Amino acid sequence: MLDELKSLEENLMADIAAATDEAAIEAVRVGAIGKKGSVSEQLKTLGKMTPEERQVMGPAINGLRDRITTAIAARKAELREAAIEARLATETVDVTLPVRPAPAETGRIHPITQVTDELTAIFADMGFSIAEGPDIETDYYNFTALNFPEGHPAREMHDTFFFQPDENGERKLLRTHTSPVQIHTMEAQKPPIRIIIPGKTYRQDSDATHSPMFHQLEGLVVDRSANVANLKWVLTEFFKAFFEVEHLNMRFRPSFFPFTEPSMEVDIQCDRSKPGEVRFGEGTDWMEVLGCGMVHPNVLRMSGLDPDEFQGFAWGIGIDRLAMLKYGMPDLRAFFDADVRWLSHYGFRPLDMPTLFGGLSS
Repeated sequence: MLDELKSLEENLMADIAAATDEAAIEAVRVGAIGKKGSVSEQLKTLGKMTPEERQVMGPAINGLRDRITTAIAARKAELREAAIEARLATETVDVTLPVRPAPAETGRIHPITQVTDELTAIFADMGFSIAEGPDIETDYYNFTALNFPEGHPAREMHDTFFFQPDENGERKLLRTHTSPVQIHTMEAQKPPIRIIIPGKTYRQDSDATHSPMFHQLEGLVVDRSANVANLKWVLTEFFKAFFEVEHLNMRFRPSFFPFTEPSMEVDIQCDRSKPGEVRFGEGTDWMEVLGCGMVHPNVLRMSGLDPDEFQGFAWGIGIDRLAMLKYGMPDLRAFFDADVRWLSHYGFRPLDMPTLFGGLSS
């Protein structure tokens, strides 16, 4: 019996020495001292022995188990160390290579997102809140409720994307402006109302300064005493803050929009004497930047408000165009080309959040 244990130990020690990796030594461990291993099977025979045999074989079998366990642990440690050394020898690192910049350093915020944040910061400081609405609208909210009667020629100016008629014959559309959100807001909220509405709009137009999908910001103020003087002050303070100039001259020209009366186009003073550069707050040139006016009584009435009690003013401006004017981008189409080189040049660092006290574009 003792000879069998000695022969088993010699065989197991040979297997341990022959193991070349951690998987192999684990297989030896399972085959020796696992639940059904050769040494474990020997331990199970102790229960069938006489007391005299157990006194001899007990220490012998337990001693074998201890020696095998110690040998396996030692060999496993050797193999692990050898594996680490082999890995270090093959997986070298060239410490002279430059460190990869962190994502916060390489990532860039798209100019549209940055300018939208700038607009939000400015108008929030004036007490405006943000309103949003669906991109897919009905004809009623996009046109009729905004004083575009059926067949009105002004509808044709918008080059609308229409969907196929539904089962009721109604054709929904991609909103051509963010003005429908004004109607939704006035229907759901009683004055006083002070909101801005940034969002995507859609028209069938595409060239260097137009895109089929573009971004627009509208503003709306409704209360009992809103007037043109208030409108002029809001727009003047906005442009001074956005273009970061101390003084800015503006002029208001009569115009026409179905949803405002009176309606006005707004020009701001600028200097375009240098090619490819526009400087605001100086010079003798003028640049048209937005349309605005007093909310038409019909629009108030369609929204459930009494025009004899409430009045308001509204304006709309292209966010994409503001970005082009402020940051010198010559072609609107590049905004949507997904060119990482363009974004690396014109984009903004992720942590450069625009604030009025820290500077919008600092």
